[in-house]
Amino acid sequence: MDASGEPLLRVGVLGCGPIAQAAHLESANKARNVRLHAICDLAPDLVARMAAMHTPDRTYLDYDAMLADPELDAVVIATADAFHVPAAVAALRAGKHVLCEKPVGVAVDEVEELAQVVQVSGQVLQIGHMKRFDAGLQSARNFIHDEMGELLALKAWYCDSTHRYAMTDAVQPLMVRSSAARKPAQDPKADRRRYYMLAHGCHLLDTARFFGGEIVEVEARLSERFGAYCWFVDVAFANGALGHLDLTVAVRMDWHEGFQIYGENGSILGKTYNPWYYKTSDVDIFHEATGATTRVLGADGHFYRRQLEAFADTILTGANTGAATIKDGVASVRGMVAIARSAETGRPVRLSDVSGPV
Repeated sequence: MDASGEPLLRVGVLGCGPIAQAAHLESANKARNVRLHAICDLAPDLVARMAAMHTPDRTYLDYDAMLADPELDAVVIATADAFHVPAAVAALRAGKHVLCEKPVGVAVDEVEELAQVVQVSGQVLQIGHMKRFDAGLQSARNFIHDEMGELLALKAWYCDSTHRYAMTDAVQPLMVRSSAARKPAQDPKADRRRYYMLAHGCHLLDTARFFGGEIVEVEARLSERFGAYCWFVDVAFANGALGHLDLTVAVRMDWHEGFQIYGENGSILGKTYNPWYYKTSDVDIFHEATGATTRVLGADGHFYRRQLEAFADTILTGANTGAATIKDGVASVRGMVAIARSAETGRPVRLSDVSGPV
């Protein structure tokens, strides 16, 4: 309970690396309905530094020991992608709820097995597609569901920038590194196609699904030149709408992310900023009935904190927050695999037909 008697979700953060330092540890301390109960990492120096800064109730160097803590309600998994599924399975089987960083996994088979564990466990598993908690995107989705009528087409783009790191280094906290940190057996960045798809493609796919619903088929082309990778993906939605996705890493310009949506009773144009600026997307919604355009302004832009609060609300009150579920996570991994296969073969690929790793 907090000082006013409201219930708090007691969370433990697994992993004290960059994403935990930049997003999850601060979010757990700032969230209105969460208490940072524990942190866990194999690197003692990282645990000590993060504990001194974020003051959890407890610290652990062993994940099983943290999961055995009877006062722990939930785990935030902030590890490398390859460790997501094993860590989530262990937490669910220990009776803990899970907020897992995106992507939920790196292969179709493992995420489908995880889905079975989620179903049997009865616990909440939420995936860290934090863009769903951008108030601009939420306003667009509300318009789509409540006013827009039939969806005609959707275009969305996610284009990382060559200037991104110089710009984000100025606003992110200084990252603490450790030689004792656990790393995957293979360098995730060794295969750039796969790394960019997992790191960025999953965001683009989830945004498309957040707005347009289920994707049933993709047809992708990939261009690799001067160290840049560009995927153009034509998308078929289950509702019959057309889609086009552009994933480019890295563009020789500013960060370029956004979407256009054409519907029966209006249209939407959105510009999304680099997430580390914590700035809500500029989303202009045109209402055909009035001829007027509306935009949400001044909204809370701390997407990571808002997703953690939604996670806690789901568990504490049963709220339906629109967060990404394991079903969304499986669809995202299937979509990434389908895009990779289509780019390799030059043919359309149905998501229901794919298997294997991204």
